[in-house]
Order: sequence, then structure tokens, then C-alpha cells
Amino acid sequence: MDLKRTPFFDKHVSSGAKMVPFAGWEMPIQYSGIMEEHNAVRTSAGLFDVSHMGDLVIRGPGARGFLKKALTNNLDLAVPGKGIYSHILRDDGTVIDDTIVYNLGADGFLLVPNASTKDVVLSWLQGLAERERTDAEIIDVSSRVACLAIQGPKAVEIAQRITNDDVTGIKRFNFTAASVGGVECGFLPDIMTTDKKGTVCVFARTGYTGEDGFEILVDRNGAGTLWDALVSAGGDDLTLTGLGCRDTLRLEKGMLLSGTDFDGTQTSAQTGPAWVVKTDHDFIGKKVIESQREHGGYDVLVALRTDGKNIPRHGYPILMDGERIGTVTSGTMSPMLRIGIALGYVPQTLSAPGTELEMEIRGRTVGTTVVKLPFL
Repeated sequence: MDLKRTPFFDKHVSSGAKMVPFAGWEMPIQYSGIMEEHNAVRTSAGLFDVSHMGDLVIRGPGARGFLKKALTNNLDLAVPGKGIYSHILRDDGTVIDDTIVYNLGADGFLLVPNASTKDVVLSWLQGLAERERTDAEIIDVSSRVACLAIQGPKAVEIAQRITNDDVTGIKRFNFTAASVGGVECGFLPDIMTTDKKGTVCVFARTGYTGEDGFEILVDRNGAGTLWDALVSAGGDDLTLTGLGCRDTLRLEKGMLLSGTDFDGTQTSAQTGPAWVVKTDHDFIGKKVIESQREHGGYDVLVALRTDGKNIPRHGYPILMDGERIGTVTSGTMSPMLRIGIALGYVPQTLSAPGTELEMEIRGRTVGTTVVKLPFL
């Protein structure tokens, strides 16, 4: 199967990126090296291409009610200009995907699913819309949107340099439209309400690294302009970064990876975090989650740190007294802490921070301890 390419593909190649297949896309795994890029994001700023993510517009008079039914988090928390993080569940409570949903105003919302699950989420939402007989319209605009994430302590400062509009005052999980370089290519003007004619970008103060910064969405026709503006404004303070360090960065902060830390067989009660489920509204899978919370007895995702320099990896067994009681879903050597860190599922009775367990790493049994998130 041919791999898809983002509008920044030529920029990656000319900048020396190592390209690899990822969720059906040809994406940069690294430029200078995962460790160097990771440290740059923690200490200065890194630039990520995240255009492979899905972009689904849900609009119309019934859009809010429909999405409240589809999302575990309460969409009423997202006024125009704000987004929320949520899960989308099947009827049996298992997680289809985690997503951010932005309130665009005028009965319009932008839902951003993961690249590997975009088609599944789209199909599920279309089926739910038919089942609920909603008048909400669902539009897949993924091919029209490009997105760069600038993350790190200097990210906001650099982002402000490319626009005359004030973006420094945007709060976390809020967004605004802003012009970049005077280019009038527009950001999906037919589905986003804005009084900024010719606006090129949407600056959302979100990210997947645990650092401050923006995910900047642009019509794909303005992708090159956005890249050049950020690279020029960042100078030596900005490092080009790939998916490799994005994974180590998110894990240090305890952020889940779709398809890895949940694979379609776990519920939101098992994956957490608890705040992603608001039971003050009716949503698909709610009764299952409430029942699990009431009765307990299920495996839950926990954070683990290993002894010494042992590096946990996906699929490694988690043990207690030599018996397997769980499995690692994500693991690495923390570049900042220099210890092994992991996420994995264990019985609820063994999930309290401070619980001493074991892990099998390359045929050896090593100590591991349940800890609170984030690791860093």
C-alpha cells in the first residue's frame, strides 16, 4: 500500500530527516537524534509535523447534542474558542479513540482523532448519527489541513514572532485565529467562524509533549509559508523534531498512545484519567463505566519505574512473586530522569502508588514500582 505524505514531506527530506512508515504515512522519526531532539524540546523548542492526524468537522444545529452523546467528557465545558480532551466509546464502554474537540462557534466543532483511527472514528460517528437521527453534518477535512506543533519553554515566544496578532495570552486548551506573513490563503473559511478575513492559521495551545506551545493548523496551501516562518523565527532556539522524541516526551508526562496504551479492548475506567469521564451527561458506554466503577475488579493502567538502568518495552511481562499479573504497554529509558519508565495494566488491587512489583526484561526479573503520574 502506498504511504501518504503530508504537505511538509519535501521539507523533511531536504532537512535530513529519517523517514519511516507510521499509521499509513511516511513520517520523520528523527533528524539529529532522538535524545538530542528530546532535550531540545525540554529546554528550548522543537517543531513537529502532526499533519497525519485526522480532522473531522461536525456542524449544524444538532452538532452539540450529537457530540455530547459521543464523548465521555462534557462538551458544555468548551465554549467557542476552547477545546476539550475526551474519549469516544463503543456501546460496551471500550475506547475507540482519544481526541481533542474544538468549539469553532456557530454550531461548528473540529474533532481531531489519531491518524491510525481516523477512518474508524469517522465510520463510528456516521453510524451513530444515523442511529440517533441527528441533523449534524460530519465532514472529513483531513486532506485539507496541515498542522505543525511547536513545543518547549521557548515555543510561545517563537510562535509570537510569526504573527502580529497576540497569541501569548491564549490559555491552555484555547485557540484563536491569527494571520501569518500576510498570506491570504485562509483556514477552511467555509467551516470556521472568524472575522479575520484572509486568516491563515489557527493557534491552539495544546500539544503532546507536556511542554507549553501551540499546535498550529493551516490550510495545506499555506503549509510551506508556515514552516518557513517558524524555522526563520526560531533560529538556533528551534530544533526540527520527529516522532521518536514525541513518543519519549509524551511518555515522561504519562500521556497515552492510541493503539498501544489502549487497543480497543479497555474501557475508560481502565485507562483513565478519571477526569476524562463526566457522568453529568448521557453518553455512549456510560452505564458500563458506572458499573465498573461501582463494582471494581478490573485491570487498570498504571505508571511504573524500574530499578537501575533496565529499559522496559511494550509487551514485557509485569510480575508479582514470579507470576505474571500484567503487561507493559509503553516503556523507555527516560532521557531526563535516566531511569526506566513504563505504562502497563495490572489488577486494580495492585495499582496503588508505592506497590512493589517485578518486570521481566530480556529474561531477567527486575524490580519495578507503581508511581504517580507524571514521571517528570
